[in-house]
Amino acid sequence: MLTNHRKDTLIAALLVTPFLAIYLLVFVWPTIQMFGISFTDAPLIGEGEFVGVENYARLDNDPRFRTAAWNTAYFVLLTVIPGTVVALLVALGVSRLKGRLQAAVLALFFLPYILPVSVVYLIWDWILNFQFGISMHVLDWLRVKRVPITKSRDWFMPAMAVVTIWWTAGFSILLFLAGLRSIPAEIYEAAALDNAGRWTTFRRITWPLLWPVTSLVFTIQLISQLKIFDQVYLFSQGGRPNDNMVLVYYVFQRAFQQNQGGRAAAVAVTLFVLVVVVSVLQFQLLRLSGNRK
Repeated sequence: MLTNHRKDTLIAALLVTPFLAIYLLVFVWPTIQMFGISFTDAPLIGEGEFVGVENYARLDNDPRFRTAAWNTAYFVLLTVIPGTVVALLVALGVSRLKGRLQAAVLALFFLPYILPVSVVYLIWDWILNFQFGISMHVLDWLRVKRVPITKSRDWFMPAMAVVTIWWTAGFSILLFLAGLRSIPAEIYEAAALDNAGRWTTFRRITWPLLWPVTSLVFTIQLISQLKIFDQVYLFSQGGRPNDNMVLVYYVFQRAFQQNQGGRAAAVAVTLFVLVVVVSVLQFQLLRLSGNRK
């Protein structure tokens, strides 16, 4: 069948052009601008003088930046692997259900994912609030001393990790369910004929075949949690925002509260490079380890 390659190329270019234009306008150009501003002492709005790498050099001696970097790494440790494991376990449980019951249970787990962060904050403030929170009444009933969870430096990040896993697990569960449904039933039937137990079936069949989805979920979780801001910002109000500082919160503080656009851009560039490098490295490592299975 003869085709007109010039016509096909033109149609393809016309279809791609709107997306490419929007992508260049809202991502590539602002990113280039951010890199440029990071080498100046510009305020949030307006021009600044070129200062070279001074903004980057000052980060190493900034205790708030070190606190933000540590808290971000700690939060990632508390959420990425545990969140992936929780989503996998829930997906395995939901996959055993059938019909409307499965749809209802899946909807309950997915519902938090579609909630805006303001609603998530109100729900968990109702649970964790030191004065009227449900969890505090449970501690009173157990005759345990109340703990100001969102005002405590030790408890704040673990609490935010629980909130985040509850909020974001729904999408990961859907991905795992899609992966489980793509595994042919004949493989499990053959395993049953060989009298393979549940653990053996999971370890030898489900887990290796589910590894590409696991890598995808892990990568999405890593990128999302490195950029945490909303929960920390909302729950830190009236508490200890400097102790709970994370990298995006630090960018917000430098840019919008202290009017230091150049220094904020330097932190944003550092975070951008960190997200790209860590995501690519961990995805490649997961892919390589999956190929060895």
